Amino acid sequence: MSNKRHPILTVLVIILAIALVLGSVMVIALNTLFPTSDLFFTEKIGVISVEGTISASQTVTSQLVKYRKDKAIKAIILKINSPGGTIAPTQEIYREIQKTIPVKKVVAAMGTVAASGGYYIAAAANKIVANPGTITGSIGVIMEFVRVEELLNKIGVDLEIMKSGEFKDIGSPDRKLTKREREILDAMIMDMQKQFVEAIVRGRSLSLDKVQAIADGRIFSGAQAKELGLVDFLGNFQDAVEITKELAGIKGDVTLVYPKKRTLDLLDFLVETSAKFAARLIQNLRGRVEYRWSGVSGLNVRESY
Repeated sequence: MSNKRHPILTVLVIILAIALVLGSVMVIALNTLFPTSDLFFTEKIGVISVEGTISASQTVTSQLVKYRKDKAIKAIILKINSPGGTIAPTQEIYREIQKTIPVKKVVAAMGTVAASGGYYIAAAANKIVANPGTITGSIGVIMEFVRVEELLNKIGVDLEIMKSGEFKDIGSPDRKLTKREREILDAMIMDMQKQFVEAIVRGRSLSLDKVQAIADGRIFSGAQAKELGLVDFLGNFQDAVEITKELAGIKGDVTLVYPKKRTLDLLDFLVETSAKFAARLIQNLRGRVEYRWSGVSGLNVRESY
């Protein structure tokens, strides 16, 4: 009987040895592939980047929803490096942050620029961290039109427009705005300005009078913004991580979780870039209204950590 037991024990020992070897190999592999070796053993903070001009919201809002539902993610850092952008996408991101903060803490970490719409979305977060030299503020609305009437006259091109109403071609590049059109656009811009101010009042718990006093489009350094109550802390991205840990009640090390980067082949990249350029060109000709700091032209605001 004892002779029959020995083969069973031998098999069990072999299986156990194999399991230990495989486990060790897996740990080594994880340590090699993931420098944050505590991937499965530390608390996690999700990091979402908002880079460049805000022209769409889907990528950021979907990631906010994903991190909000992920029980392994204890808090979220919104890493902002943007001069702002179009109004509706900015408001969509702001709204999604509002829906997230009752569930998980959200901290806005400002990079080189977080102005206009970049500040708009930051205002929804629980706390804002900026570098002393971050360019922020620019609370305001801008609308631009390209006029080419003189050029068209010189080259002998004339546009004939048929429209269903007096204001259907408002902002057309081949003529000046009429007095009535300016009044209409002024009223719309001031309504959007009111929405911007109210978003800051609501998000930052500041008085309406205080926000209105500085909502004239001027920019501030991060240090100036802190004095005005627009920013909570001065520091870099790592300081933002520590502040987020404290807000979320996290002790010890954390793992920063970034969204998976979508890979594009060369053809997809060229098509996507061309489409964005064409859309931007058409938009410039017809006019656009934005929460954007226009002083960023020609400045590369992309950052990476």
